[in-house]
Amino acid sequence: MSGLARMLRRRGARVTGSDSTSSDTTMALRSEGIPVNHDQRLGLLPDHCERVIASAAIKPDHPEMLEAQARGIEPMSYAEALGLAQVGRTGVSIAGTHGKSTTSSMLSHILVSCGLDPSFIVGAVCPQIGGGSRTGGDSIPTGSLAGRPGILVCEACEFNRSFHHHHPHLALVNNIEEDHLDVYSGLDEIVEAFHGFARLVPAAAEGGRLLIAHEGAHRRTVTAGLTCAVSTFGFNPDADYQVRYEPRSGATTLVRDGAELASWNVRLPGEHNGLNSAAAAILAHWLGASWDGIAAALSSFQGLDRRMQRLGSRALPASVGGGSVTVYDDYGHHPTECEKTLKAIRAAEQPKRMICVFQPHQHSRTRFLLEQFAASFSTADVVIVPHIYFVRDSETERTRVSAADLVDRLRHRGVCAMHLYPFEAIVEQLEAICRDGDLVVIMGAGPVWQVARAFLDRGRQERGDDDAASPRLGVA
Repeated sequence: MSGLARMLRRRGARVTGSDSTSSDTTMALRSEGIPVNHDQRLGLLPDHCERVIASAAIKPDHPEMLEAQARGIEPMSYAEALGLAQVGRTGVSIAGTHGKSTTSSMLSHILVSCGLDPSFIVGAVCPQIGGGSRTGGDSIPTGSLAGRPGILVCEACEFNRSFHHHHPHLALVNNIEEDHLDVYSGLDEIVEAFHGFARLVPAAAEGGRLLIAHEGAHRRTVTAGLTCAVSTFGFNPDADYQVRYEPRSGATTLVRDGAELASWNVRLPGEHNGLNSAAAAILAHWLGASWDGIAAALSSFQGLDRRMQRLGSRALPASVGGGSVTVYDDYGHHPTECEKTLKAIRAAEQPKRMICVFQPHQHSRTRFLLEQFAASFSTADVVIVPHIYFVRDSETERTRVSAADLVDRLRHRGVCAMHLYPFEAIVEQLEAICRDGDLVVIMGAGPVWQVARAFLDRGRQERGDDDAASPRLGVA
């Protein structure tokens, strides 16, 4: 929402905002001249208000939503507003069940590094590109598309079919799996939604191009009847763009028609990140970046917050034998994401034990994918599960599944698992069980990241570091 606010203001809108609490994000907006109000009572919409844009977290009975309706202002979703922002720009929409933020960040980094002056809105913080959003030029300054409308890169989320509001010039479908089953009846309906998204790409005669994974994206169904140009990528030699990946070094090579186009080293472990980087490279080249510039940018890409993020290590006291523990933080909240991330981190770090703290995200997702979640943690030696993060679901849905259900499934599969809450208790458990050579992965889309910070900060406090400041821990 903050990135959208900046973009709309740059394009001539008078923008104000409201949020329930103050944060670094709202303070940054205020410093840039965008007023943000924290008193969300009825009657506080600005007098000049002509549009109200609300995130998916805002419910219809919110006071400002009610006031908008009373004034005859039809509230607009974030996805609808983002789609309108793509009009008059060279829109690039990044879709897929997994990898949207990573691929969008990689692509944005390439475009900035290659002087293409893009705008972008990414659903994660990437310090290397200045955070999660940027407002670039009104036209593309260089390359094969020089003079065309400026580039706007954004994620295209399938939840509630919100990506059907996009207006992409170029699009990516990275992968498709079951998710958001509170909205969709099953995989067939999800695939059909992606087909509807792909149909938004203009015809090839107008420059419309779709990049889709050769495997894992149901490409035959998604691309049926499209008029845009379609290219595939993947490890399969039959893909239009073949990807070669060496897991130990991260060396990635892109090949077309038997000729090597570019090579780079991916710093983020895992073959899925090799594929993410390849997709970003292809899209960047379509937008006018040179292969040499693309390879240099990807080799320098450092990653983004909460995506396989190595936070550091913590020294252990002599009372437990000394040594150290490595700590990672990750946003993964779908079974496939969890499985691939844990396998990649284990291969890269080769720990004595892997301890995973996983906070399920939404009761509906947990219930629908319970068995898949249980299977995805086979790589971990110990799994600690706090309460499920409650968001968007109904109170009825909340009663249908619990964290204890996931723990039972994990134990049935032979995984050492336990249900603990609040977050303070999890930190205390990590203090008790961690030994030299262990690796701790904190995983989930909710506030579980606080556990990683608190665990590391306790280590700093034990060493007497002056800058140690444990974060306030929320309810698990």
